[in-house]
Amino acid sequence: MDEALLVLRVVFAAMVFGHATQKLFGWFRGKGIAGTGAIFEMFGLKPGKLMVLAAGLLEVAAAFSIGFGFLTGLGAVALIGAMIVAASTLWNKGFWAHMGGMEVPFSYGLISLFIAWAGPGAYSLDSLLGLHIHSWWIALGGLALAAIGTLPLVLMVEKHRKAQA
Repeated sequence: MDEALLVLRVVFAAMVFGHATQKLFGWFRGKGIAGTGAIFEMFGLKPGKLMVLAAGLLEVAAAFSIGFGFLTGLGAVALIGAMIVAASTLWNKGFWAHMGGMEVPFSYGLISLFIAWAGPGAYSLDSLLGLHIHSWWIALGGLALAAIGTLPLVLMVEKHRKAQA
């Protein structure tokens, strides 16, 4: 089980890192801060460039936290928050990504929730340091905190959506 958690964490962290660096640096055919900032502003997240910088840095930090298994629950909860905001920009398009829906942020958030629940496993800095802070209640509490913490941004997106309609 510990080996499976290690592989899951590292592969998932690499995906999140790629997701973040598309925003920050335009890597992997991303649009970088300027291009992604314009997209963020189209969703009502203003100022776009600052929001991209905050989201990208948060995602990079979460990727390192999850990948190395250091303060894993905190990194997972931070990523859940970012994915709640990302999903809020897409939920009016349905679920599936090929239709422009929220499949990717939903999946990333759900994976993060289960990592917060299961913990990083034995092959992690948390384990090495004796930090065993994970459980279903911590994951659920983290989800609640992420939802409450991102509510202003979600409401910003929704207000913009209604103004555009």
